[in-house]
Amino acid sequence: MDKQVLADDPSKRQKLVLGDHTFASISDVVCKPIESKAPTWWLIGLFASISFLLLLLSMLGYLVWEGVGVWGLNNPVMWGWDLVTFVFWIGIGHAGTLISAILFLFRQKWRTSINRFAEAMTIFAVMCAGLYIGFHVGRFWVAYYLFPVPNSMQMWGNFRSPLLWDLFAVSTYFTISLLFWYVGLVPDLATLRDRAATKTRKIVYGIFSMGWRGANRHWQHYEKAYMILAALSTPLVLSVHSIVSFDFAASQLPGWHTTIFPPYFVAGAIFSGFAMVMTLMLLAREIFGLKDMVTMHHLETMNKIILATGTMVGYAYGMEFFVAWYSGNEYEAFAFVSRAFGPYAWAYWTMVSCNVLFPQLFWFKKIRTSIPIMFVISIIVNIGMWFERFVITVTSLHRDFLPSSWEYYSPTWVEICQFLGSFGLFFTLFLLFLKFLPMIAISEVKGIMPEANPHHGETHHG
Repeated sequence: MDKQVLADDPSKRQKLVLGDHTFASISDVVCKPIESKAPTWWLIGLFASISFLLLLLSMLGYLVWEGVGVWGLNNPVMWGWDLVTFVFWIGIGHAGTLISAILFLFRQKWRTSINRFAEAMTIFAVMCAGLYIGFHVGRFWVAYYLFPVPNSMQMWGNFRSPLLWDLFAVSTYFTISLLFWYVGLVPDLATLRDRAATKTRKIVYGIFSMGWRGANRHWQHYEKAYMILAALSTPLVLSVHSIVSFDFAASQLPGWHTTIFPPYFVAGAIFSGFAMVMTLMLLAREIFGLKDMVTMHHLETMNKIILATGTMVGYAYGMEFFVAWYSGNEYEAFAFVSRAFGPYAWAYWTMVSCNVLFPQLFWFKKIRTSIPIMFVISIIVNIGMWFERFVITVTSLHRDFLPSSWEYYSPTWVEICQFLGSFGLFFTLFLLFLKFLPMIAISEVKGIMPEANPHHGETHHG
């Protein structure tokens, strides 16, 4: 057989869809959770998630009523779990855009089974982070200072404030990610419309599929729009978490004032985002019987990315200490020695072990292809990444330039309940997504199947 034909034949490459699936069977498998009755576990999970969501709303109401004094903030530590959780959720939302946009531009076909899942996770994580943008500044009712319009006192917002940059970066990221997600959904919504068994479903899915009929003109416009949104999304992967890092790096505080933060934060965000995708995807893969579409090849590739970004994060940890020593700045050196051996040493070494040591196990193929181990490590990574944000925020603040004002920070029950409640918001939205929208991009998975090749079935003679 001709070598060029062998190279161009998708059936001869790494199989991204296992089993004897046809276009119809792919639609059946992905649409089954949407078209069938809600299972008991889904109702229990939704009830639990809504309970935590109500906890979040009640805590936010209590916060507004009483003020930020209900948090454990003190004189040196003016930011605590509020900022930590904001940066944590922004990081979780990073993998979706990377999988969708960058891997799409690089024509990485293995993304097709996981991109819809990751995009949805991005939208919901950014919504959780968006809550904290307003509330972590305390008086959210004066949030109009963040917008670039003259307010009633004829004053403009402070464009030098990283908090203002946060607003622009996160809102742009959310808007582009939402559009990208929705455009990709349109062909699949049309599939659900055509398969709908009830009139209500047909009308609702018909409205959101915007008259899609699968015509050549529709596909041309779709591919053009998808490419434009992918190109717009790509710089956002780098810019959003870089700008979030400026909340810290633009200050003069030892432990924060460092130029390594933007690339370090971006690598950490991709690291935590992929870990969260892995955690949720493994559960969905098992529950909904998606093993033919989310194969071990997909999971192993994601584990390699977690290994690579975890190694980058470990390098950044080491460079922080090197720069603090090499600078000769005694305040910077004290901040990092205190971080590793001071009152919060337990948090620092938890961070290092979760983010640097455990991911290194993925060098071994047996571990990289073990479902239980990768599930546990993905959870460990997200725990470690939350501790990373905690270490950066709190350990740099609790011992400032005046030893007389040093104080240990501990969260109050309000902060803990808000943090747990943010997971309630995330999982409420995520469970609704699993029930009412296709968790795998049907049209894209069909596009990488051998049957999609116009020359499929032809006999080639060398």
